Order: sequence, then structure tokens, then C-alpha cells
Amino acid sequence: MTPERHSPTGTGDPLLEPPPGCPAHGLGPGGLHRLHEADDLEELYETLRAQHGPVAPALLHDDVPMWVVLGHAENLHMVSTPAQFSRDSRIWTPLKEGMVKPDHPLMPHIAWQPICSHAEGDEHKRLRGAVTSAMSGLDFRELRRHIKRYSQRIVNRFCEEGRADLVGQFAEHLPMGVMCHLLGMPDDYDDRMVEAARDTLKGTETAIASHAHVMEALSRLATARRADPQDDIAGRLVTHAAGLSDDEVREHLRVVLLAAYEATVNLIGNVLRVVLTDPGFRAQLNGGQMTVPEAVEQSLWDEPPFSTVLAYFAKQETELGGRRIRAGDGLLLGIAPGNVDPRIRPDLDASMMGNRAHLAFGGGPHECPGQDIGRAIADAGIDALLMRLPDVRLDCDEDELRWRSSIASRHLVELPVRFEPRAQQDIMQQPSHTPVPAPRDTWHVGIPKPAPHGAPRMPAYPPQPEPVPVTVPATAAAPPPAPGTGQDRPRGAWQRFLLWWRGY
Repeated sequence: MTPERHSPTGTGDPLLEPPPGCPAHGLGPGGLHRLHEADDLEELYETLRAQHGPVAPALLHDDVPMWVVLGHAENLHMVSTPAQFSRDSRIWTPLKEGMVKPDHPLMPHIAWQPICSHAEGDEHKRLRGAVTSAMSGLDFRELRRHIKRYSQRIVNRFCEEGRADLVGQFAEHLPMGVMCHLLGMPDDYDDRMVEAARDTLKGTETAIASHAHVMEALSRLATARRADPQDDIAGRLVTHAAGLSDDEVREHLRVVLLAAYEATVNLIGNVLRVVLTDPGFRAQLNGGQMTVPEAVEQSLWDEPPFSTVLAYFAKQETELGGRRIRAGDGLLLGIAPGNVDPRIRPDLDASMMGNRAHLAFGGGPHECPGQDIGRAIADAGIDALLMRLPDVRLDCDEDELRWRSSIASRHLVELPVRFEPRAQQDIMQQPSHTPVPAPRDTWHVGIPKPAPHGAPRMPAYPPQPEPVPVTVPATAAAPPPAPGTGQDRPRGAWQRFLLWWRGY
């Protein structure tokens, strides 16, 4: 028997050298595609799907092998089968064999950390239980009030200018303000915190200093809640029966803050872009055929905030999507390609209204615990913005919009818009595109309002006009009617109306 020639992914499938002219020719060992060099990842995923089916081999930076799970059903199976697939990268064969260097660009995403999203078994239950409990005690009616107030505050910054960048001036600020409030550190929400979070997620040269700024704020919060627990996410984490250490509290606060922030920024930007560029979509929204929450859900299908999650790792030899997966192989959770799997979405233009079977928040034991918070921030925030600026319109050609893309996500760089300048509004008021009228004093029909001290008391009823004297001949004069007989009441139309008004 001819021995198998193992591919770089460790699958055992023979990968023959592609013929000249093949699009994959020369891209990497074995002709595999390098994901990080793709100009259009969406197009590449469809190419991989056509070539390999629902699970395809590919390469990360430094030609590190990785499976990309493209099928919807295959992704769900992977995330829902912890006996076969783990989030613990310490079992990843390329990492154990030294192929993945400490300075690998994706190490911040893949490196194991003592947090619930990388833990398994009883440890996962302990950490995940604390995080879920801390986030499940929220009053969502009160949460939406805070979202609208932060939205009002942010829109007040630019509403008088008549133009804005809805990514840099709105989408990147609203989630941070709300999350700082929910965590228990509203005073730490400022432009510096927003910039630090963005810089940390970009991985720039100053990312380490920015990350330190975020962690310093979270450390202060954890220390304060140890001394004085409050009814917020940090306070619930500190007092949970799982007994999290100070380091565990800080690390989970970091995960909650940064993951919720990045996901919600991308979600808000994606929904607003479609509203501003797709007349049919906006018409459905304005005409009542689609609500803002339904628009958000459609965006979670079409443009999920995270396109992939790095990564899952095979705990044993198994099979997925017709591919032989060896123990120690790495697999990308393909959220974006899984959401457009032609087996479940043969028509990508069809509405997915009411369908929450997308992969945007993962699934299984590691499904995103804060997804309802992200939905609420996007729903209420976008609704508040459109209420304040109903005439908002794109201030550039659609093809001029730019994205910053990576294997993990696709972030809209800016969304320039114009609108009619409007006055600022009280942040405690409901968002509106018209001036909010002053509150009317309470009053009751038939009960006069007490006059201010020193002011003359007004009559309870409108003054009755003086009757016009009429001269009649003496011979026609009659004695005045007796009081109380009903004949002494005035007979004019105005007098009859007044009597009716008074209830006679």
C-alpha cells in the first residue's frame, strides 16, 4: 500500500500540486490559500467551499495550518460537541511543535488564558456560571433607558453641526458608555477609554500602553467592589458563590468589556450602513414593515460582527464535513461563511425576519453570554439616533466606504453623514426630531388652580358679559320675574351656553 502523504493541516488527505493556471498555484505549501493575504475573504471562502466542501484546509500567518469550517451544520456540530472539540489551544499541534511563535500576530486571540471561554468541564461551569449570573441580573427596561440617555448625550455632541461620522462619533462611543455603566464604572467612560479600547483591539504599536490603561481602570473597579459590593456586573462577580480571585474578576471584566464593545460597534456600524445605502431596507424600516430589532437580526445574518472565531481544537481524531480531523488540529469557527451556507440560504436576498439560527453569537457551551445586551444597545441606540436625525443621509458615494479587515472581523472605518442641524435635547427626555414641549401642569375640570401667593385670584368661570339694557315702552313693561322661578335666567345664546357650561 502506498503510504499517505500528510498535508500541512495534518489531515492525511493527499493534496496534489495544482496545475499551472490554477488560482491556488503558488499561494502556499501544497497550494493552500493564505487567509491573511486574501483581498476579499468572502470571495475566498466561496472558492474554498467550491473546492473542498463545508470544511476546507487553509493557512494562517507563517503558513500555520488551520481548517476553516464553512458549513452551517458543521459549525453547529463543532461548537456543540465539547467531547470532541475544545477552546484550549494548549493541545494545538502546531503550537506544541513550535510552528506558532510567541510573536505570531494571532497569538492574542489564540493563546490560552484562565477565563471561561478557554476553560472546560467543572472549571468552565464555575467561571461561566459566575459571568452568566452577573450579566443575567439586569433590568432590561432600565438598561434601555440608559442606552437612550447615552445616545442623547452622544448625539448632542454633533447634532448642531449638520454632519458627523457615525462610526467614530457614535458607534464607537455608545457601547463603551453603556458597558462602563453596566460594569460599575460610569465615571471612567470618556474619549480616552474609547481610544484605548480601539487601540487595544487594533494591535498597534501603542496597544500595550492602551491595554494597560483599560486594565488599570478594571483593577480599580475590582478593588472597589471587594471593599463595597454594588448591584452591577463587577459587584456580582466579586460576590458570586464561585469565589473568583481578583485576577479572575479582572480578566473576565476585560473579556466582557472588550468583546461586547467590539461586537456592538461593528453591529451598529453595519446596520446604519445598510439603512443609509439600501433604499428598500430603509423604506421597510420607515414604513413599519420592519422594526429596528428585526433590522439588527438581519444584519447578524448578513454581516456578523465577528466573521470567524479563533479557534477550536480537536481533542481526538474525528470526522467533520467529510474531512478527517486529527487530534490537535485547529479549526476556525466560520461565522460569516456559515451564515451564507447555500444549503440553508439558497437565496441570500430572502428576508431572515424572525430567524435567529445564525452563528453570530456562536453556540454550545461557549455561546456569547452577553448577546442580549449587545442586541439592546444596537436596537435602542439606532432607534434613538434615527428619531433624532430622521433625515440623515450618506455624505459620500457608497463605493468610497472603507473597511479594516482581518481574519476575525470586518470593521467599517467611517460612515460620513449629513442632516439638518438640530438643537440639543435634554438627555432625560425621549429622543425626538422635534423640540420637546415643556411639561403641562396638572389640572382638573371644574377645580380652579390655586393662585400664586400675592397674585389676584382668578374667577372659576369666564366672566359673564354685562347685559345690554333695553328700553321698552312703559305700557309693555311687566313686573320682574320672581327669583328662582327660572324666568329670571338670561335668554341670549351666549347666556344659554354659559348656563349649559356651568351645568345648569
